[in-house]
Amino acid sequence: MDFFIANAYADGATQAQGGGLQMIIMLAVFGLIFYFMLYRPQAKRMKEHKALIASIGKGDEILSQGGLVGKVAKVSEDKDFILVTLAEGVDVAVQKSAVTAVLPKGTIKSI
Repeated sequence: MDFFIANAYADGATQAQGGGLQMIIMLAVFGLIFYFMLYRPQAKRMKEHKALIASIGKGDEILSQGGLVGKVAKVSEDKDFILVTLAEGVDVAVQKSAVTAVLPKGTIKSI
């Protein structure tokens, strides 16, 4: 039966295990991919959102994360809330960070 199956013998010489430098290069490439595809865009969005929140003033028309559209009636600088008028006599306190967008003037009337 030995003529059908070749015998397998262990190789006496071990091959050198390279990869120390290759592993470092691979980790650096993954780090760059992580930075440019995940961290940098998220940091940019956070910076834009902070600027948006800082620019909110009385009379601005806003869109909240919950989908509510209203006009800013009062902005309290010391607190983290704004008072939003949704309709005549309907005022709602909304957290500043829940504002998604500042809409152009006249958007509420066009809806």
